[in-house]
Amino acid sequence: MKTYLDCIPCFMEQTLRAGRVSGLDDAKIKKLLDEVGGMIKDLPVESSPPATGDFIYGKIREVSGVADPYKEIKKETINEAITLYPELKKTVEQSEDRLLTAIRIAIAGNVIDFGVNHKFNISEDVQTILNQHFGIFHYKEFQESLKNAESVLYLGDNSGESVFDKLLIEELGKPVTYVVRDVPVINDVTMQDAIDSGLDTVAKLVSSGSSAPAIIPDRCSREFQDLFNNADIIISKGQGNYEGLSGINKPIFFLLKAKCHVLAGDLGVEKGDIVLASSIIHNG
Repeated sequence: MKTYLDCIPCFMEQTLRAGRVSGLDDAKIKKLLDEVGGMIKDLPVESSPPATGDFIYGKIREVSGVADPYKEIKKETINEAITLYPELKKTVEQSEDRLLTAIRIAIAGNVIDFGVNHKFNISEDVQTILNQHFGIFHYKEFQESLKNAESVLYLGDNSGESVFDKLLIEELGKPVTYVVRDVPVINDVTMQDAIDSGLDTVAKLVSSGSSAPAIIPDRCSREFQDLFNNADIIISKGQGNYEGLSGINKPIFFLLKAKCHVLAGDLGVEKGDIVLASSIIHNG
């Protein structure tokens, strides 16, 4: 997905939020905003938002000196999600369609996003999404692709959401490789976050090999590129991964909640819609 003009104020808002979370004083935050603003004016809109985000969050780390400003927040959201896990597991087990219910719960976890939406209530959002209609619903295609796959490549997104990913992985019935961010960026799931979420008990964990806040294949490691190019089916969680992967003709299924009007418009859905979209069908 290209960078739209409406993405630019969002980049600046993210910069301001990250500066405050990092504990910077107003003078350093102003310097950070100035430097990021200067970078943005030279970045082509043809590049994807995560590619721009890679530059921005690199600058935030440089100016703030804080490698992982969301570290404590990530711990809190993981712990909150873990407390919800037993009840959500019971919900999956008692449902008529366990796989679909697990997909809904995994999408519900996508609200835990400090890049776009820092106001959410995990338990309330889960209950809403369990009964919400899909803006895009390629479930039959997902079932068929999963049935024919020998293994699954699962692209993680946010910490806390990662606990809900575990519920879905347990219902897939296939060996799963779960991909995490190489370095801390926003509240995205890193290797340690995935372990803290219990994902090492249900999947093989690998790093993307990239500092970007999304999967951008040509910025990732050779190991990841080999996995990506040879995957039978790819589950891509969240807006950032959609932004980095939209337009790629691979067996990718995007699971997300459209949390901003720009991405919703690119997908052809309404803001707030939940999505299970095949990249092949969506790309036409």
